[in-house]
Amino acid sequence: MRTPLLLAVTVLMLLPVMFFTTSCAKKSMQTEPVSTTQPEVPEASDSLAEKGAQVEDLQEDRLGPETPQNKTEAAFISENIQFEFDSSALSGQARRILNNNAEYLRANSEITVTVEGHCDDRGTETYNDSLGQRRADSVKEFLVEHGINTNRLVAVSYGEKRPIAKGKDETSWAKNRRAQIVFNLLSANSKPAKN
Repeated sequence: MRTPLLLAVTVLMLLPVMFFTTSCAKKSMQTEPVSTTQPEVPEASDSLAEKGAQVEDLQEDRLGPETPQNKTEAAFISENIQFEFDSSALSGQARRILNNNAEYLRANSEITVTVEGHCDDRGTETYNDSLGQRRADSVKEFLVEHGINTNRLVAVSYGEKRPIAKGKDETSWAKNRRAQIVFNLLSANSKPAKN
């Protein structure tokens, strides 16, 4: 009688172990493999410089190798000069942006600049063309005062013709009151821009 009882107790003890082992095996077989196409999240202990390098590497992989034109454009992305309503006066923030641009232009003499003056759509087209020109001239004068040769700078007005925001509210109008800087690289055979 001891043998069947011992056998029954052994089976009852092994059943939970077998059940647990079997259920774990099923779970591990049902897991999905980790995608290798997603970027790896950096460790919390990484330094800021390492994180910046990782971001640059990811962007370079995505965008391909940088050309001199791409580097120039990347250096000034989102650097529009904003203006108050009916004004061509440079704000403190505009002066900081332009100081950086002037420093870059002094170090890169092969670049010519077109400064585009823009307005919101309030006012007459003639008035806005004139205001856009004053805004472009204001930026150009600042750059000349900070050591950039006038032969490398062209100031043009687009008035209200090229809005970046189509709305009819203060937020949209504020975005459109701007001077936009367009950088052009000179090739070996090209000549500097003329006003």
